Amino acid sequence: MEINPSEVTKILKEQIKNFGSKAEITEVGQVLSVGDGIARIYGLDNVQAGEMVEFADGSKGMALNLESENVGVVIFGDDKAIKEGDTVKRTGAIVDTPVGKELLGRVVDGLGNPIDGKGALDKSVKRSRVEVKAPGIIPVNQLVSQCKPGLKSIDSLVPIGRGQRELIIGDRQTGKTAVAIDAIINQKKKKSLMMRSKNYIVFT
Repeated sequence: MEINPSEVTKILKEQIKNFGSKAEITEVGQVLSVGDGIARIYGLDNVQAGEMVEFADGSKGMALNLESENVGVVIFGDDKAIKEGDTVKRTGAIVDTPVGKELLGRVVDGLGNPIDGKGALDKSVKRSRVEVKAPGIIPVNQLVSQCKPGLKSIDSLVPIGRGQRELIIGDRQTGKTAVAIDAIINQKKKKSLMMRSKNYIVFT
C-alpha cells in the first residue's frame, strides 16, 4: 500500500483545525461519611454556601456547613446509593427553584422538578434562590385576619394569622400531613365573598 504524503498532510491539517481546545476544570472532592441525609465532603475548598454539588451517582446536594477541613452537604433524595469514597464535584450554581403562579396546582420535588405526571414546567417560569434573606418587619404586610384551619384545638389555643408561616413538627405517623391537608380543604370551604384576594396555600 503506497502512502501519499500530501494526503497524510491534508488529514493532519483537518484534524488540527477541528481539534477542540476548550478544557473544563472542575473541583472534585470525596465523601468522608454519609448518614441521615447529610454527607461530609473533603476537597471542595472553594465551594460556596448554598451551591449545588453533584455526586458520582447523579444525586444532587446543597453545600451548607463550610468548615476548614470538610463541607457538610444536604442530600436531595435518597442517600443509600452514596457511599464513603465517592467523588463529588462542584456545579458552580447556587441552588434555586421555580416560583410563581405557574406552580399553582402542581406537585414538585425539592428542586422544583414536577412529580405529578403533568409534564415539565414552562421554561419562562421565574426562578428564585432557595437561601435568601428574609424581609424585615416593616415591609411585611400586617396580619389583620385569622386563618382558621378548622380544627377546634388549633383555632382556640393557637390562633394563626392569615399570611403567616406556620411550622408543624412532630414524630412520624402522628398526623402532621393530615392536619395540613385538612387546613387546606377547610380554607377552600370557608372562602368568603367579602375577600378581595384568593387564597394561595403552599404545602412543603
